[in-house]
Amino acid sequence: MAFCPASLYNCFMKKKALQSPSYFVNERQDPAKMFHWKETKSEIRNRQGQVFFSMEKIRAPKGWSSLAVDIAASKYFRKKGVPKKGHENSVQQMVQRVTSALAKSAVAQKDYFASAADIKRFTKELEYILYSQRAAFNSPVWFNAGLWEAYKIKSPSEHFAWNEKAKKIKPTQNAYERPQCSACFIQSAGDSIEEIFNLAKTEAKLFKYGSGTGSNFSNIRSKYESTGAGGLSSGLLSFLEVLDKGAGAIKSGGTTRRAAKMVVLDADHPEIQDFIQWKVKEEKKAQALIAAGFESGFEGDSYRTVSGQNANNSVRLTDAFMKSVQKDSTWKLKARSDGKTIREIPARQLWSELAEAAWTCADPGVQFHDTINKWHTSSETGAIHSSNPCSEYMFLDDSACNLASINLVRFYDEDTHEFDFEGFLHTVRVLFIAQEILVDYASYPTLKIAQNSHDFRPLGLGFANLGSLLMRMGLPYDSDPARSWAGVLSSLMTGMAYLTSVELARAKGPFAGYKKNKSSMQKVILQHQKSLQKISWKHLPEGLKEASQQLWKSVVFNGQQYGFRNAQATVIAPTGTIGFLMDCDTTGIEPDFSLIKFKKLAGGGDLQIVNQAVRPALKKLGYDSPTQDHIIRYIEQHNSVEGCQELKPEHRAVFDCATAIPGGRSLSPESHLKMMSSVQGFISGAISKTVNLPSAATVQDIQNVYWQAWELGLKAVAVYRDGSKGVQPLSAPSSPKKASAEEFTMKCPDCGSDTVLSSGCYRCPNCGTTVGCA
Repeated sequence: MAFCPASLYNCFMKKKALQSPSYFVNERQDPAKMFHWKETKSEIRNRQGQVFFSMEKIRAPKGWSSLAVDIAASKYFRKKGVPKKGHENSVQQMVQRVTSALAKSAVAQKDYFASAADIKRFTKELEYILYSQRAAFNSPVWFNAGLWEAYKIKSPSEHFAWNEKAKKIKPTQNAYERPQCSACFIQSAGDSIEEIFNLAKTEAKLFKYGSGTGSNFSNIRSKYESTGAGGLSSGLLSFLEVLDKGAGAIKSGGTTRRAAKMVVLDADHPEIQDFIQWKVKEEKKAQALIAAGFESGFEGDSYRTVSGQNANNSVRLTDAFMKSVQKDSTWKLKARSDGKTIREIPARQLWSELAEAAWTCADPGVQFHDTINKWHTSSETGAIHSSNPCSEYMFLDDSACNLASINLVRFYDEDTHEFDFEGFLHTVRVLFIAQEILVDYASYPTLKIAQNSHDFRPLGLGFANLGSLLMRMGLPYDSDPARSWAGVLSSLMTGMAYLTSVELARAKGPFAGYKKNKSSMQKVILQHQKSLQKISWKHLPEGLKEASQQLWKSVVFNGQQYGFRNAQATVIAPTGTIGFLMDCDTTGIEPDFSLIKFKKLAGGGDLQIVNQAVRPALKKLGYDSPTQDHIIRYIEQHNSVEGCQELKPEHRAVFDCATAIPGGRSLSPESHLKMMSSVQGFISGAISKTVNLPSAATVQDIQNVYWQAWELGLKAVAVYRDGSKGVQPLSAPSSPKKASAEEFTMKCPDCGSDTVLSSGCYRCPNCGTTVGCA
């Protein structure tokens, strides 16, 4: 292996400020001119064939698909207040709006870069990365960043942001001068009426600008407890229903229906059984309404009029609870007011109810409290109690995280079968610096969130398209080589991110909370380094082990010398809408959903095709062009490789997907969990992941998934059993020819098209809408 991360960027020179090397773009090049551009039209139609969105004369890189252009134009181009045309109409315009704002903010915040030339090089590299679809920021950045700098767009604000001159958090006046840029928020939930309805207000502000939020509601007293006035409390669920309706009323980012929200409850709350049954009961109501002829779907009368449909629910399980299940002992449910035991129930009864509810309606998922806090870098400040809506961001209450994801496939050369490790590491560094700049460029809905964001600076860099990469490499998703690749790429990403965080600490100082949490921060860094021992290096290129070990040695040594600028570095997010923007075949850590895809055509309509990873995979496996054509024709006819005589039996596992046609193969739940386990030890946060189960799966199967997830050291997991909801996510059809709009009942709330469930989100491949509620 030819690269050495520590020497590649010469991180620790005498100068403290950052230097920005040229990698993709040399000094004389303009990144935009390195791409061929096209003028195209975006047109999105709904199920009835009516035009849902249309824009003429869009300028985009030729390599971008019609869907990627549709996403940029319909979701992220600014539609009002742009000089001359009134709206953005170019990917270059959109990208430069964001990168220019970041460059200006870096100057205003001071001490990031050693020179103006370094800022210019950094901006060029970032632009190239975004044009080439090597990476993308989370949606709020595209929605909001740069609108003031580029177009002087204003909007009244009730947010808070770090003031560099005053050296403190201050209220903001213009929502776009200091925009909301983080996708992920965690908020505390208090027990008083004032705290509960203040939370409702803050949630509304977050949803308005395209972000999601999660809270642990275990502080709210149960219906079995007294209020301060002496009467009985109305109980937890009564307030959850109010907050749920509020979330359902707001369009995320002002454009997309359905906010993203997480509701977490500790397993010892007195209303835990009611909470577990909440969506089960509401699902029965919805099914009854559907049977009576009311409209199904997210926006239909059936689901719109029942509660609990605007959030993912999760139960917090401790090691003590899991051991109580193991021992078949009783479990104490405790009052919120004084901690006294209200009643006891058999732990296995609660465990069974949890699995039965997930079997029935896919909720709740589980989060493992002690495992999460074992990997907590700031435990001296407080424990981690909750997560964002899709369970990848886990940190202190009243904190925020901006995400960015790297498209792994863009670093793989299908002709040489080589992975560009240097380009990958360089991209990690550039993205991470950009995310760090965003922390104090952005504003936040409350003073406390703004303060914690400034003081701890948690970031969420991740990757997408792993499943497609592995298929293109000719590796079965369920295999030791695939898990080795996933582990080492995660290790390199997080190692490089933390090494960059050390660089940033030299330039700007460690995060404010670092001194208090130095011991826990360094303990977690050593845990990451120790996880290298779990990688099976024999399946990986020669020299990669030594390079990875050297990278983490550099992180540990330099981190001890200079500290870290960021309390967290990485997560594995669902990459919903931005996955479409990057033309990813697969999201986050997920395998491919099906061998058949629907490709959007310019000007409307779609074409059913075999997914893009199949031909490169066949080429890698040694099949000649005529044989590749035959196998692809077979897949077009059968949506499977089962029975294809041209494909060698030992290669069939390469094409296993998350779902299968009747009688076909699909990946086992264990394969999902093992892949998560291979990555988790290198990720600061958690992994957004849905373990797909067939319709015939049992309650015991779900118990097994949850139990194995705990044993493997995962932080959280969710399941989906095919057919368990009236709004059914897209299932692989028995034959592509039978796939019609009427075959599926789970529809996009915006355009009405079929959606796909992936990583806890329903994604619409027609208009790009992502709904963060599975």
